[in-house]
Amino acid sequence: MLKRFLAGATFGVLACAAPASDSPLSKIGVTSSGGALSLPMQIALSMTLMVLLPAVVMSITPFLRITIVLHFLRQALGTQNTPSNQVLIGLALFLSILIMQPVITDVYHNAWEPMDQGRVSASQAFDAGAKPIKAFLSRFTREKDVKLFLEMTKAPAPRNAGDLDLQVLVPAYILSELKTGFQIGAMLFLPFLVIDLVVASVTLSIGMVQLPPVMLSAPFKILLFVLVDGWNLVVGSLVKSFY
Repeated sequence: MLKRFLAGATFGVLACAAPASDSPLSKIGVTSSGGALSLPMQIALSMTLMVLLPAVVMSITPFLRITIVLHFLRQALGTQNTPSNQVLIGLALFLSILIMQPVITDVYHNAWEPMDQGRVSASQAFDAGAKPIKAFLSRFTREKDVKLFLEMTKAPAPRNAGDLDLQVLVPAYILSELKTGFQIGAMLFLPFLVIDLVVASVTLSIGMVQLPPVMLSAPFKILLFVLVDGWNLVVGSLVKSFY
């Protein structure tokens, strides 16, 4: 789908390169008299990219796994809205940029620079830029999820991961990251669940039925998390899981 879009965009650019009188796009306001994209069309394309960018960042980067794990961690600590959603999303965003920096650098040097300099077409730039993205996504995608979307799209089985289409690889990566994030979140819950069980048993045994066990266990969970330097361990483990 993305490849068709870029191919169509390339066709549109080639059509715009023709004289204004010969180009049908100039008659409907897509191009200007000089053959370039008109200002309204540029604004429309920019707005479209801005709308799609957050979904791309959240879906095909480590942002997905990191936000799930941090959400489970906050729930396990029982701190309600501390840290706030803005802090967790900001942390996940900067960690995602750190992890994706080599991939972004490869895409910039192998695809954007040659296309900006006019050495390759938009379609060729897309193929070159898709290679490092596919290599990153396939490292963390389960084979079971890939098979599922290959069956749904009725696409032939590829010879290797590099031959997978992005329309198959991206949703398979999202499913794999969802499972991985939930697995890590469940493991984070276990030690705090033990503290909750111990505190609940003690309060019931001494007859403190009016006081919620959560109020007593919360300070112990936070103290344990601080003593073991939990943020360093969680963030360090998350980042290392992508290398």
